[in-house]
Amino acid sequence: MPARLRTPPRRRATPVPIARLISGVAPVGAILFLVACSRPLGGPGWATRGEPDPLARVAAESLLRQGVADEGPAAPRTLQEAPTAVERALEGRRAELDAMGPQFAAGGPRLQIGPNLLGEPAEQAPLTLRAAIETAVANNLGVQVARIDQAISQAEIVKAEAIFDAVLFAGTGFGVVDQPGQSVAVQLPDGGSQLVSPGGTDGRVWQYEVGLSQFLPSGGTVAISTGNQRFDNRQRGVLFSPNPAWDANLELSLAQPLLRGFGSDVNTSRIALARNEDRRSLQQLRERLLDLVAEVEAAYWEVVRARQELVIVQWLVEVGEEVREILERRQQLDVTLADFADAVATVESRKAQVIRAQRRIAIAVDRLKRLVNAPDLPLGEERSILPLDWMVDAPFRFSVAETLRLAVSEAPRVQIALLSIDDAAIREIVADNARLPQLDLAAQMSWFGQAGDFAESYRSLGDASFIEYLVGLQFSQPIGNRAAEAAFRQARLRRSAAVLGYRQSLQDTILAVRIALQEVVAGWQLIAQTRSFRIAQAENLRALLVLERTRAALTPEFLNLKFQRQNGLALAQLEEVAALVDYNVAIANLYRAMGVGLEMNRIQLQLPQP
Repeated sequence: MPARLRTPPRRRATPVPIARLISGVAPVGAILFLVACSRPLGGPGWATRGEPDPLARVAAESLLRQGVADEGPAAPRTLQEAPTAVERALEGRRAELDAMGPQFAAGGPRLQIGPNLLGEPAEQAPLTLRAAIETAVANNLGVQVARIDQAISQAEIVKAEAIFDAVLFAGTGFGVVDQPGQSVAVQLPDGGSQLVSPGGTDGRVWQYEVGLSQFLPSGGTVAISTGNQRFDNRQRGVLFSPNPAWDANLELSLAQPLLRGFGSDVNTSRIALARNEDRRSLQQLRERLLDLVAEVEAAYWEVVRARQELVIVQWLVEVGEEVREILERRQQLDVTLADFADAVATVESRKAQVIRAQRRIAIAVDRLKRLVNAPDLPLGEERSILPLDWMVDAPFRFSVAETLRLAVSEAPRVQIALLSIDDAAIREIVADNARLPQLDLAAQMSWFGQAGDFAESYRSLGDASFIEYLVGLQFSQPIGNRAAEAAFRQARLRRSAAVLGYRQSLQDTILAVRIALQEVVAGWQLIAQTRSFRIAQAENLRALLVLERTRAALTPEFLNLKFQRQNGLALAQLEEVAALVDYNVAIANLYRAMGVGLEMNRIQLQLPQP
């Protein structure tokens, strides 16, 4: 309820015409006109009003510092696949060489991945990469928390805007007045006196008040209220008219700062900060989702890699046992006990690799389960995951300049840094305004009416017979104003720090994009090189097998060489799978660094309403 300034009403002999009521309202109307203003009288207001957008200027300057132009040609580059010298030389036997050694297709549902923790054969649930990403985005616990935080920030905007909601206030009360006081007597001509009013007050009072008040963007508070008071005077020996008396009133008031605290820029700063916080939480949610999508894809391909490793080591065991059996049959001819024992140790070592590969599959599957958080694939369940997708080895087309420009405009960390600059600029404006002197205007206008009943007391207000208005100014200013000046310096320094933080975020984003691009290019080159390496190792083993079929005697040295060629082909295939995985993970990391990973996976944010 606003403070009220009131003096006792003075009754006039004749009613005041309605024109006088209008003339009385005019001063208050002139004061209310100030509400439309947003800049304090004589104050600096928005430091950047009428100038170019400071955030755009800072962004442009920072980009130039990092060598990223806003415009300009963006020469695209397509990663081309050219056959290596090995591939060209062995092109005629390519199908035969691809069929040698462990096969990628063996990593399908028939792969024996070993028993689960219950000692039973592990059941395998099929899962595509797209399904894994969509399920993770929908069910991941960290993302759900980020979504709730974003909804909380949206509710904070409503909370900040509610400061300008109208407030309804009302009050009522009843009282008994019984006070002593001086009596009033009139002196008569004959020297005597006649008692006019005995001393004291005795009465019953009932009153109420109801009204509306509202905080204005200009920083002022306007209020309108009405009330009525019924006073039943029970003092003996005195006749009051009317009794009981109904006193009605209508009041319009305005409290408005003219310097410090004036202007919509200052008084809507909380709303602007809340909206920035909402945008920040949205960018943080996007960042979490981008990280999640990249993590899920990397975890998915890690399961594929682990399964292919198991395929390879199982093949090594199979072909190693064949060599061991040959050595065992030749023990009576030319194979010594040491040669046979070496073959047995080699096979047993490969069997140990099978167990390690099975363990890596189980660990990779559990990590993928945790990220996906699918209701039908709980982390505590013993079912494994059967990946249905294979790594992409298609050429990648990109432009360095366009990629960097897109990353600058889309990367969440850059957008968050820009919001920090905007927050600092808003707080600087508020701190700048706080340096002004405190000069407050208070205006109040009241109309009064009195009658013997409730309705008549309000009808008498229309006569405008009793009007009072008050206008006042209140000034204050600390000597030296050191606190406000220090706060303003702090705000300016924080804004400078925010600009530096933005430039650092640009550096981090550009670095992440360039590293990802380098990983993509290197990954593409490694795919071709490791494929060539695998073909060469397959030809190496094929030549040995041809020699094996043409020679009658298989010496231990020859069979040991066969072990080595098998290991070489297995290693080459492992490296080819690793190159495919690294290439796909590098592309996912590039999309994450650019801030477009959600769009590339066709994911749209659907946020809860506040």
